[in-house]
Amino acid sequence: MKKDRYIYPAIFTYDNDGISVEFPDIPGCLTCGNTTEEALKNAKEALELNMYGLEEDGEDIPIASEIRNIKLEQTQTIVLVDIWMIPVRDYMMNKAVKKTLTIPKWLNDVAEENKVNFSHILQNALKEYLGIEKQ
Repeated sequence: MKKDRYIYPAIFTYDNDGISVEFPDIPGCLTCGNTTEEALKNAKEALELNMYGLEEDGEDIPIASEIRNIKLEQTQTIVLVDIWMIPVRDYMMNKAVKKTLTIPKWLNDVAEENKVNFSHILQNALKEYLGIEKQ
């Protein structure tokens, strides 16, 4: 079930060369960092992207494990990673996507002479064509 807030346990494994992070409930969601602060920042980003992908693909959202049921090794600790999906979804929906298009050379030359912002013009034209209010 898609939610606006997810909290998952992450296992931080401390080694001489840094900290690796894994989420036992989300296979393949891995990251690392040189410091605990960096590892936590990277863990939040990895979880956000992974959860966004699951939501977009319509896949089941895993249930978070109870931290008391997670077995740890001596060099590991559990960190609860809390993410808020509304800004993540907003960012991903407004993320720029590169498009390749073809126009006549003479039109390109005139547009460049007039310092036309192609992206801006295309966005406005598409919104107008699709009947979407400007945002």
